[in-house]
Amino acid sequence: MTHTHYTLIMLFVAGLVAFAATPLVGKLAAFIGAIDVPQDERRMHKQPIPRLGGLAVFAGFIIAVLGMYALTEQLVMDWTLVWMLIGAVMIVVIGVIDDIKRLTAWVKFPVQVAAALIAVLGGAVIEGFSNPFVDGAFVELGIFAVPISVIWIVGMTNAINFIDGLDGLSVGVSAIGAITIFIVAAMKGNWQIALLMAALVGGTLGFLPYNVNPASMFVGDTGATFLGFVLGAVSIMGLFKFTAIVSFAVPLLILGLPLFDMLFSIVRRIRAGKSPMEADRSHVHHKLIDMGFSQKQSVSILYAVSAVLSIAAVVLAAFDEVRALIFLLAVMAVLGVAAWVIVTLRRNRRL
Repeated sequence: MTHTHYTLIMLFVAGLVAFAATPLVGKLAAFIGAIDVPQDERRMHKQPIPRLGGLAVFAGFIIAVLGMYALTEQLVMDWTLVWMLIGAVMIVVIGVIDDIKRLTAWVKFPVQVAAALIAVLGGAVIEGFSNPFVDGAFVELGIFAVPISVIWIVGMTNAINFIDGLDGLSVGVSAIGAITIFIVAAMKGNWQIALLMAALVGGTLGFLPYNVNPASMFVGDTGATFLGFVLGAVSIMGLFKFTAIVSFAVPLLILGLPLFDMLFSIVRRIRAGKSPMEADRSHVHHKLIDMGFSQKQSVSILYAVSAVLSIAAVVLAAFDEVRALIFLLAVMAVLGVAAWVIVTLRRNRRL
């Protein structure tokens, strides 16, 4: 079979498993008390909703990956992938406990660091960046490689969780990011990364019908942190291995929306004298709701932003830096104009 066949099989299997497992996970969530009851203004829903849906996404992903590698002699699982999967299991376990008992950030954080460290020491490490000012030069990170890699993975683990505030938002944005990483990895001939992303796309798309507004199931911390961890680790395993300036810009563009929201939230909370881990109602998606957009409209806007950034990342990876930079500037200009038009129309109540 060709890589295309493997991709389609993993996509289909992960999607089918996630779709079929979600109702069962919903019953499990109700049985063990993993229910999100709206108790503050941050919650957009009005009725209690099960929040353990990430287990279904994880089940689709892990069954597709392990099944394909176990049944296909042409595919060989290297140790980097093995250690990344071990770290992902750790993230899922602490996520399940959190969805049941609501752990504090300071309990979850050490486990996230440990999981990231396992993946990094297993080979998912940012070794360095290309130097855009010297042709062919490479800046090695040396002793900083491991801590920077851990920070990146832990940051992405929490970034997806930060945007998990509207029905379908974190899962949809993760799907867009995974699709983009798949495209870039396939372009570069890195089929192990491409196949992993096919499984992740399948898992997210299989769960998404239950998660779009009005959601009957939440992905929970189990799913949001799992998606962030895998995207963070895989972006290192694939995208940071480039030998051009795109080694830094591509993953930042693909994962730009959740990263921006997380960094903006942390800065805002620190300036207000609060803990950076303290939840609030000032995320980008909350701002859109406060402007008068519905949940579906807000999610669609953020999907569009994520998609545009992802298209820019693909162009940046496919073409030389000059043409890619011109395209990126054009994209930023279009986004700026579109944002100004939307805000103006909303203020004038014409939209």
